[in-house]
Amino acid sequence: MLSEAEWQVLSLSAQVGICATLLCALPGIFFGWLLARKDFFAKPALEAMLFMPMVLPPPVPGYLLLVVFGSQGVAGQWLKNNFGIDLAFNWKGAVLASAIIAFPLMVQAAKLSVQMIDRRLETAASTLGSSPFKVWYSVTLPLMLPGILIGSIMVFSRSLGEFGATITFVGNIAGETRTLPLAIYSATHQIDGDAMAVRLICICLALAFFSLLLSNILTRRAENWLGVHRA
Repeated sequence: MLSEAEWQVLSLSAQVGICATLLCALPGIFFGWLLARKDFFAKPALEAMLFMPMVLPPPVPGYLLLVVFGSQGVAGQWLKNNFGIDLAFNWKGAVLASAIIAFPLMVQAAKLSVQMIDRRLETAASTLGSSPFKVWYSVTLPLMLPGILIGSIMVFSRSLGEFGATITFVGNIAGETRTLPLAIYSATHQIDGDAMAVRLICICLALAFFSLLLSNILTRRAENWLGVHRA
C-alpha cells in the first residue's frame, strides 16, 4: 500500500505531466508541420534549437530557466509584477521545465505524422475548392492525430521522469515540486527509505513500459491506416 506522501507524489506528477503535455501540444504540432513541409534558409538552425533539450545535460536548461524565469530574471519579474505568476520553486515551474525537456518528442512525432500523409489527399481537397486553412484542419490535422496522440503519450511519460532541469529550477520541495524521480532520489537518501524507493521505482517501470507499448501499438496502427508499409 502507498502512503499518503506517495499518493501526493503521484498526484503532483500526474498534474505536472498533464499540464506539460498540454503546453507542448499546439507549438509542437506547429513546428512539426513547419519542419516537415517548409524549406527555408534558417530551417537547419531552427531544427537544431528545437531538439537541443534532447542532447543537453538537463541541469543546463534548468539553470537557464532559473536565470530567465527566476525571481531575479527579466521574464520572472515581468510575470510576477504583471500577472502574479511565480515560476521558480513551485509546481508551475516544474511544468515549464518538464515541457521544455519533453518538447522535442512532440515536435518529432508531429513531424513524422505529417511526412507519412499522402499529399494527394490534400491536393484533391484543394482542387475541390477548399482554402489552404480548410485543407489543413479538415484533412491534414485529422491525419496527424495518431502522431499527435503518440507525441502526447511520450511527452507525458518523459515529464514523469524529468529530474535534472526540475531540481535545478524549482528544487525538491515536498508537496510542491517533489515529483516521482525527485521522491525516489529523496527516499534513497533517507534512513529506512528503501521500501518507498522500491515502490516508486516499480511504478516508474510500469508506467514507462506501458507508455512505450501503447506508443508502439499506435505507431503500427497509424502506419497501417495511412498505408505506410514496413520494409
